[in-house]
Amino acid sequence: MKKILFLVVSFICSLAVGAQDSLNIDSVVSDSINSTNITPKTFSTIVIENATKGEADSAYIRNDYASAIQLYESLLKKGESADIYYNLGNSYFKAESIAKAILNYERALLLKPGDSDIRFNLELAQSKTVDKVDSIPQFFLVTWIQSLINSMGVDAWATLGIVCFILMIGFLFLFIFTNKVIIKKIGFITCLLMLVFVVVSNSFASIQKDALLNRTSAIVISPSVTIKSTPNVSGTDLFILHEGRKVSVTDNSMKEWKEIKLEDGNIGWISTDDIEII
Repeated sequence: MKKILFLVVSFICSLAVGAQDSLNIDSVVSDSINSTNITPKTFSTIVIENATKGEADSAYIRNDYASAIQLYESLLKKGESADIYYNLGNSYFKAESIAKAILNYERALLLKPGDSDIRFNLELAQSKTVDKVDSIPQFFLVTWIQSLINSMGVDAWATLGIVCFILMIGFLFLFIFTNKVIIKKIGFITCLLMLVFVVVSNSFASIQKDALLNRTSAIVISPSVTIKSTPNVSGTDLFILHEGRKVSVTDNSMKEWKEIKLEDGNIGWISTDDIEII
């Protein structure tokens, strides 16, 4: 009995460690941003980068969207934030730069997948794009699971996993140390239920974390671009995409060209300058 208890507790502790790793995702992403593209700065650039969110919000309220965009983007150099991406998306939308608006709404949604305001604005911006392509239908269970995963972000799923882990330990001790049969049954059943929640929560947190760290989706930022059959300007023209279209990057091995895949299954090559990774 002691050996079984030891194995169960060891397994649960490993899950808790995984959840704690997921809670640190924001710092990992922020560090990767802060470590790139360090260039000499002029005095005016330093002033912009020292701006606060309040100043950026004020510029947006004044309808000075160009300044708001600069200020929000300077704030993002200090670390990712769903709220900043959302406000930046709103600024680009007001400035009628739909592709950039969609890009930043998508980035905000990665950090806060359950936010209805972000999703609504993203759908509104997408409705203004030229390309309208039907997605390949998915099995309803896959769609439902994806919706469940995206109902909360990585931190929320990891926190839920830790809470369920603590509750499970409590009910496990209740099962072991109580003498009443009915309480033992309640403790045992609830402990198993909490174990399921711990596993599911950590699995969902892991999926969210992988989506944040390994980003393979991109937005077309050029007004119009011809997709080629090969990674070369002389390749056969396959189809045309317009700004704001979301694509999946399936081959990232080349610097100047990326192989992309659309929701309808079409595949082709696009110049790296014509897209921006979400």
